[in-house]
Amino acid sequence: MKNNRILIITGGSISIEFVKDYLKTQTFDVIIAVDKGLVTADKLNLNLQYIVGDFDSAPSELVQKYKNSISSGSTTIKEYNPMKDATDTQIAIELAITLNASEIVMLGATGTRMDHALANIYLLTLPLVRDIAAYIIDEHNKIYLLNQNAILYKDKLFGGYVSLQPLTEVVYGVTLEGFKYPLIKRDMKREDSLGISNEVVGESANILLQSGILVVIESKD
Repeated sequence: MKNNRILIITGGSISIEFVKDYLKTQTFDVIIAVDKGLVTADKLNLNLQYIVGDFDSAPSELVQKYKNSISSGSTTIKEYNPMKDATDTQIAIELAITLNASEIVMLGATGTRMDHALANIYLLTLPLVRDIAAYIIDEHNKIYLLNQNAILYKDKLFGGYVSLQPLTEVVYGVTLEGFKYPLIKRDMKREDSLGISNEVVGESANILLQSGILVVIESKD
């Protein structure tokens, strides 16, 4: 599969300045704006390949602006009925998967609506089971899922703190090497806060697990 990085800008809380700075160091092959995420994409004058959603939160005049401006066929608008069984963000992730994504980055997937933020974390399972790297990123956090061993490099961390929380009911046989608080073959339960606010102490650290899915959150204050 070719390298195909896809950016999804969705409708949660989002800092224009953060996105502007983030995109200075990143290159994406496809950019998808999701409903209210179109506001951010428009402010940054991004070259969009897809705009998706039921458009119940994007300003109607902005949606119409893009509908009126599409003539070359370089941007595709996919509009859905609000009475549907999936969120607009899920639709965008499923679209990214069909576009043979090698990596998916979501901006605007967190914020004041905790129901949406929690759902978006669970939606990371869709690319995970297809071996597609996927991340939720905001000003303070980088969130992703692990179902296999991983190495974290301190100089590449998003922030100084690393938290691990089971997504599945139990994650079996977790070993943490190179962390301030190490573990050896510990079964981590979803109702425990054992993995919160750890730190990488060396140049790199290992996360080893036997089975289950971990939510990994790299955070900065």
